[in-house]
Amino acid sequence: MSSINAVDFASLLCSRLCHDLLSPVGALNNGLELLADEHDPEMRQRCLDLLAESARTSANKLKFFRLAFGAAGGFGEEVDAREAKGAIEGLFGADGRIELGWMVGEAALSKTAIKVLLNLALIAGDALVRGGRLDVGAERSDRGTEIVVRAEGPRLVLDPELRKALLGEVADDALTPRAAAAWLAHRIVTETGGSIQVSAPEDPFLLFGAVIAGR
Repeated sequence: MSSINAVDFASLLCSRLCHDLLSPVGALNNGLELLADEHDPEMRQRCLDLLAESARTSANKLKFFRLAFGAAGGFGEEVDAREAKGAIEGLFGADGRIELGWMVGEAALSKTAIKVLLNLALIAGDALVRGGRLDVGAERSDRGTEIVVRAEGPRLVLDPELRKALLGEVADDALTPRAAAAWLAHRIVTETGGSIQVSAPEDPFLLFGAVIAGR
């Protein structure tokens, strides 16, 4: 299992977050500059629409990242599963490209399970480069908490680096910001004594399975 230094990993994760937020925040800046120089009412309305869309995208990303990577969810040991659903819908469902199938029967899950679920959903959703369907399921069993994330669409692209990180096969000095979420999911699961499975590259769908032991 990878044992990358915690400070180094924090740097990688911050780089990933900054990369993902750069586009919507940059659009906000561009919209404000256009609005300052524009006097035509119709064009000003378009600028305002751009600003509203960029602000909404930024807020959705921050909400998701706070729950997936941060300490969101309050002081309790569990998090309302509806928060995770809302975070995924905000990140992937706003433009209608990705249809979410929510199959989480539990009203609440441990913070550990929520983080793994969200990080796997993030990776699977990003793999749907032309949209498609993202199914997310979780339930408690005698083994612990079992999580399944499935993605299917006209084009699926899972970077080999992410596959290796999920399976714990990436070297410490080879980990990049792009694979930070995958490495985090792997590390969280294995520290509980659980495991992660990834479907074969030749499969027409992408399937992640995770067992969080004792949760």
